Amino acid sequence: MVVTHAKLKPQVAPRRVTILGSTGSVGSNTVDLMARQPEAFTIEALTANRNTVLLAKQAKALNARLAVVAEPAGYRELKAALAGTGIEVAAGPEAVVEAAARPADWVMASIVGAAGLKPTLTAVRRGAIVALANKECLVCAGDLMVAEVRVSGATLLPVDSEHSAIFQVFEFERADKVEKVILTASGGPFRTWSLSAMAAVTPEQAVAHPNWDMGAKISVDSATMMNKGLETIEAFHLFPLSKDQVEVLVHPQSVVHSMVAYVDGSVLAQLGSPDMRTPIAYALGWPERLAAPVPRLDLAAIGNLTFEAPDIARFPALRLARQALNAGAAAPTVLNAANEVAVARFLARAIGFLDIAAIVEDALAAVPNQPFTNLNDVAEIDTLARRIAESLVAKYRVKH
Repeated sequence: MVVTHAKLKPQVAPRRVTILGSTGSVGSNTVDLMARQPEAFTIEALTANRNTVLLAKQAKALNARLAVVAEPAGYRELKAALAGTGIEVAAGPEAVVEAAARPADWVMASIVGAAGLKPTLTAVRRGAIVALANKECLVCAGDLMVAEVRVSGATLLPVDSEHSAIFQVFEFERADKVEKVILTASGGPFRTWSLSAMAAVTPEQAVAHPNWDMGAKISVDSATMMNKGLETIEAFHLFPLSKDQVEVLVHPQSVVHSMVAYVDGSVLAQLGSPDMRTPIAYALGWPERLAAPVPRLDLAAIGNLTFEAPDIARFPALRLARQALNAGAAAPTVLNAANEVAVARFLARAIGFLDIAAIVEDALAAVPNQPFTNLNDVAEIDTLARRIAESLVAKYRVKH
């Protein structure tokens, strides 16, 4: 268990910022916040996967020094869109990594999935403040990532609303007085659905989250509750906790974003409207607080806040994530890789909604669990797990 308590560093104004994954939900909200206070930031680099139109628009609006599209085929379109602006243009996965290596003191790591691991690690290795919205980095390579943070003197600031909430009320100096942390979950759109009803869920239904505006992959993870499983593993690496000190509680209103319970019976919680700009603003301004244009919480209007235990039978992804956390070594990497493959296949209508967790479980059983010592090991395990998960898709496709 490793402590990654952020170390106070003087804030330089204007803060030099890079956003890895600027066109996604978290990235776009980060751009929105910075555009409201342009004097407070200079933009070193923006990267996107393939959305060159939005990337070019963002780069021009923020006067970024560099814009990178990960998909090489997008280079010509991006180059044309930014012609005459003086903004540098690059393309390809390695160009994304190079963008992370540029001298920004604050980096938003919001590339979805395992693709974000290498660029995020690059930013960590040069000692940057890394606002971590990519939970897969700690799921796939938690021990390696935390070790790099310690060696480089980098700072990890959690951006997931749950981990940001914990960070804001966690007493690091008295961590031994923490009894447990409680991650809250909305329960997703199928919280009350039967298994038979969930078997017929469509991608359109799965991405329609009742509270949060998120990308398709993260929305499906919320619907299966795999996101909460991944967040359980992430919390273990972010905070000085044992594996059994992380719990999950379903809270449909998404107002209490997470809680920390102490040995004296106190439970401290962070509350707010379900708007990602709040945790992003907290990380963006840290150690200060920035004003954010989010709806203010009106508890009287909400009236009631409810909580319930998660149903592991209907949402087996939680059990699988806990199994992977307890197993350690390569198991969390396999969990994440198989889930990414299964979610993509579900969104492509190749498998059913309930098949996502089934494929993950089969992959965990099929891939030998072994320790890894470096990023190449992680990549090899990730590749093997994806190949096995893809082979399992064919097995489940027969049903649909």
